[in-house]
Amino acid sequence: MLENREGQRVPNDVTFRTRKDGEWVDISSSELFSGKTVIVFALPGAFTPTCSSTHLPGYNELAPAFKQSGVDDIICLSVNDAFVMNEWAKNQKAENITLIPDGNGEFSEKIGMLVDKADLGFGKRSWRYSMLVKDGVIDKMFIEPEVPGDPFEVSDAETMLNYINPSATKPKAITMFSKVGCPYCTKAKSMLKDRGWDFEEIVLGDDISTRSIKAATGATSTPQVFIDGKLIGGSDKLEEYLKSN
Repeated sequence: MLENREGQRVPNDVTFRTRKDGEWVDISSSELFSGKTVIVFALPGAFTPTCSSTHLPGYNELAPAFKQSGVDDIICLSVNDAFVMNEWAKNQKAENITLIPDGNGEFSEKIGMLVDKADLGFGKRSWRYSMLVKDGVIDKMFIEPEVPGDPFEVSDAETMLNYINPSATKPKAITMFSKVGCPYCTKAKSMLKDRGWDFEEIVLGDDISTRSIKAATGATSTPQVFIDGKLIGGSDKLEEYLKSN
């Protein structure tokens, strides 16, 4: 039975072996939590399907809303080594998340979340959960139900944000089709950056042609901007949208 440890202190005597700029850097659990408001979400393993497709991306995308709600840091913890966690961070472009390798499972064991996943060939791993920690004390834990498989129902970013600040303004989901050397694309990107909005850019090339843009938008010109699932259009339409929003 996994214990909900709300009101208790997190283990403060664990040393995490991390890698930075090709060197070993030791970080203590005390450094991570003392004097700060921190979200931790823990998962079974880097590069695994749910962790890569939903769990980590969700926290990375909602990081601005968490910051505005008083969260100082968002930590992703997994029983993996530092090399694996660093490569996963690059793969996920998780610039808003601090990935911490609990390589020996020491932190996970001390907080009561180390489980045996030998049936998957994983050995000892962390159970999937999330928690809000304030100055080293666990304010809230969302622990996935103890059922077979890898449940993912309550430790997601949306659930945590709704607990911390139900009225938080969430970042807009923005995608832009663009083309190298397109001045209107440069203008559109500049407008979005001036507003402080993150966006994903899909650049036309060998794998993506104007046929894809036409299929998605009905147009072949660039840029074509989508915001929260709605087609805005080119740079002029984007400028109009920004003036009214």
